[in-house]
Parts: sequence; C-alpha cells; structure tokens
Amino acid sequence: MKLYTKDHEWIAIDGDVATVGITTYAQGQLGDVVFVELPDVGKTLTKGGEAAVVESVKAASEVYSPLDGEVVEANAKLADDPGLVNLEPETGGWFAKIRLAPGTDTADLLDEAAYAAFVQTL
Repeated sequence: MKLYTKDHEWIAIDGDVATVGITTYAQGQLGDVVFVELPDVGKTLTKGGEAAVVESVKAASEVYSPLDGEVVEANAKLADDPGLVNLEPETGGWFAKIRLAPGTDTADLLDEAAYAAFVQTL
C-alpha cells in the first residue's frame, strides 16, 4: 500500500516495514539533487519529524517521516549517486526503510488519487 503526505513524501507499507521517499512532484520542485543525508540505521523517526535532508541545485530541504518508526535500512546507493532521486523518485530513489511503530495510524495520509488531486491545487 502506497500513501502520500501533503509535504510530498510517499510511504510504501509492506507488513510492518515501510519504504519512504519523495514524490515526483517534490523532485520536480527541487531540481537536480546533488546530495542526500540519510538517517542512521536504528534512528527512531517521529511522524512529521526530519527523516533525511536533500540538497539540490536550487535548495536544501528536509524530508519528513510520514509515520513513526525505526530506521532498519538506508538507501546506500544515494551516497554515491544522489541523482537516483531525480531518475526514480518513487522507486529506486527511496531514502529509508522503517519498521513501523505498533498501532501506527495512516488515517491522515492520502491515497494516490487524493494526492494527485491535492497536487492539482498547487
């Protein structure tokens, strides 16, 4: 199940582990990504708190965690090739995988259709 935030992050949930990244819209707003600061494995992320930092030719931006959880993997490929975020923002350019906290509530996240409608208002 893939869900979205109004801050333009996506989260793909598979059991109790979820993959987090930024949307194609966010990548387009950032421009060419030149550096990504990833969270450390073991770091506890809080919903709405900083999960990563992305630097592009235009700006540096925080990536927020869509849900509470603990980082179980960071996308090491981004250290050598941050441009993956530009090429594959919603697939290979993911930032981290997190083990979701028990009782995680996804009620305020958007499905793909709702996110697409939200982006149309921007």
